[in-house]
Amino acid sequence: MKSVKPGRGPSMMSGVGSVAAIVFGVIWTLAAVAMGAPFFFPLFGVVFIGIGVAQAVYHFRNATGENRYSSFDIVDDGEEPDPLEQRFGAQRIQQPQESPCDAGFCPYCGARAAAGYEYCRKCGKKLPD
Repeated sequence: MKSVKPGRGPSMMSGVGSVAAIVFGVIWTLAAVAMGAPFFFPLFGVVFIGIGVAQAVYHFRNATGENRYSSFDIVDDGEEPDPLEQRFGAQRIQQPQESPCDAGFCPYCGARAAAGYEYCRKCGKKLPD
């Protein structure tokens, strides 16, 4: 059975965005200190840097990790385990692998329905059992 997993691309893009936030925070802090602004203006830049570092670590680790958290990649059961099931110990219910739509067509849009899919890849409607 196919399952939806998060993609490495969105996490990597978010990691790059976090690095940009860190650079913005550094520039903001240096500019606020150079202008002699009140203490909360440089503090805003420091908070931006802290949040950016935390987000960058999370996203780069997620993008390069073996078992990532994602919602964009469709994978088979055997390709990659679900990290949430590993963490919380949920038991996976075995679903039958064969369905009437094996190598058939979606009755709604006519797209080819591959074996193991529960929903049509084109129109997204649930395929008949």
